[in-house]
Amino acid sequence: MQKTAGTVNLTLILVAITASLGGLLSGFDMGVISGALLYINETWQLTPLEQGWLVSSAIVGSVIGAAANGVLADLYGRKKIIIATALIFIIGSVMCGLAHTAGWLIFSRIIIGIAVGMISFVAPIYLSEIAPEKIRGTLVSLYQLALTAGILLSYLINRIFANTDYNWRWMLASGMIPAVILLTGILFLHDTPRWLISKNKIDEAKEVFKKISRVEDIDRQIAEIQATLSSSTSKEKITFRKWMFMPIFVGVGLMFVQICTGINTIIYYTPTIFNLAGFADNISAIYATIGVGVVNFLMTFVAIAYADKFGRKPLLYIGLSGMLVSLFALSGSFALGETGKWLAVGSVVVYIASFAMSLGPICWIMVSEIMPLKIRGFAMSAATVANFAFNFIVVLSFLPMLEAFGKAPTFSVFGLITILSLFFVYFFVPETKGISLEKIEDNWHNHVPPRKF
Repeated sequence: MQKTAGTVNLTLILVAITASLGGLLSGFDMGVISGALLYINETWQLTPLEQGWLVSSAIVGSVIGAAANGVLADLYGRKKIIIATALIFIIGSVMCGLAHTAGWLIFSRIIIGIAVGMISFVAPIYLSEIAPEKIRGTLVSLYQLALTAGILLSYLINRIFANTDYNWRWMLASGMIPAVILLTGILFLHDTPRWLISKNKIDEAKEVFKKISRVEDIDRQIAEIQATLSSSTSKEKITFRKWMFMPIFVGVGLMFVQICTGINTIIYYTPTIFNLAGFADNISAIYATIGVGVVNFLMTFVAIAYADKFGRKPLLYIGLSGMLVSLFALSGSFALGETGKWLAVGSVVVYIASFAMSLGPICWIMVSEIMPLKIRGFAMSAATVANFAFNFIVVLSFLPMLEAFGKAPTFSVFGLITILSLFFVYFFVPETKGISLEKIEDNWHNHVPPRKF
């Protein structure tokens, strides 16, 4: 019996949830260092620049992982890269827990960063390539939901081990938890049908489609994918075409917007920010951070519910507007003394809520959608490298900026960048809601302006 158009395929949902668990790795790494840093400073007295290097060392590894594995994902498949990611993350977590010098800890976090760089582009690709266009936004949003769950998990882990011996070691070593969960789940999945078709494994792709797609659509879907793949000559497979510049430019621009509006200064340094705002002890700052993590997790459901209903760009406009207001409010809170600490908490909560329902999931959804199939692995890798490069610059410079310019001016800079981001989204970002990946690529190829998709 054929499935009807309205049928929700349970197998597809289970596959998407499993693949999205890659976000747990990224989220856990982002969140765990924020609490661990408070106690690492009790083991080694680090300067602001050294603290910045400790936090951003994982980002250095992420650039390496993203750059090296774009081609590998196209060559060996999405599934194998996800398996390798989980294994590397387990190794890096053990190394962090056993680190005996700050240098060894930094090197261990670079290893973890390689895994984060790999998963940050291959998981969204996997999700976008298995998802029907009508629910693609929802399924790809699961990655960001898992990322926020990883951040929240890391905050809870930080609180659990805060008052124990070897506290920061247990915090960092606990990264094995999401890695083992991901590894266990991905072993039971197939690769994506689009990648299988690109390798002429048509029969295997049909079997995957039968499990995740409507039966009557399989031949049409395969034909469309084959037509997209055959639209280029063999020479063009390794040749960058002029029309491919625009989707890569938009993808890199979205990564700039996502990172340079300040999100990772909030995620990585939330306890530090709350200390600066007036929370005197580490435990109080960690509790406040857990509250932020809960908001981050819950507000991601807004994007899951409405990305395919209202569209991507309306959510971006709403989220950026909320972030803009909260950044300037946070900047002003530092001038209010004791009273300002609650304004700081409120500003951070609004900022995180706005980001979680917009830039967090939407940027990854759109980057996974807009890249041409022939170069999708390479293009997603390029966008992800840009993401981590921007991340590295922002995170490394944050504490020195606070020391050099002060708290209020530092967050005002992120507010100004948010204003520029609104203009970028309006003029350069296309609406991709309800459009097939093949139609999106055709629009780029035919030079359709982004605002007229």
